[in-house]
Amino acid sequence: MSAKVSTKRQPRSRDEERTEPPSEDAPAMTVMSERGPSNHIYVGKKPVMSYAMSALIQLSQAGEVIIKARGMAISRAVDVAEIVTRRLGNGTFNVKNINISTEQVKSTETGEMRNVSSIEILVGK
Repeated sequence: MSAKVSTKRQPRSRDEERTEPPSEDAPAMTVMSERGPSNHIYVGKKPVMSYAMSALIQLSQAGEVIIKARGMAISRAVDVAEIVTRRLGNGTFNVKNINISTEQVKSTETGEMRNVSSIEILVGK
């Protein structure tokens, strides 16, 4: 008797999950996606260089990109902006504007409203 062994690898994280390609009936992709405008980069827990490369690609296509982050990811967003303007951009791109604010979000643990700092960094030519 031989046992059937599955060689299909399970995704390790949500980022590695694959989705089905859009069907022919699906509407065409517009500038506004599920996560927001195409020139916005939302910084989270991924490595800094992955966000920096995404920003560089967006800058080459659109000319401007907005790097957004909240809470503990703010320092990572600043790192992304610095890498894009100083290391990868070779002086081509500059920080045009920085907006800081406080957003109220509902806590998942207690259900209470709490204040979270946020930042938006506009990088362009």
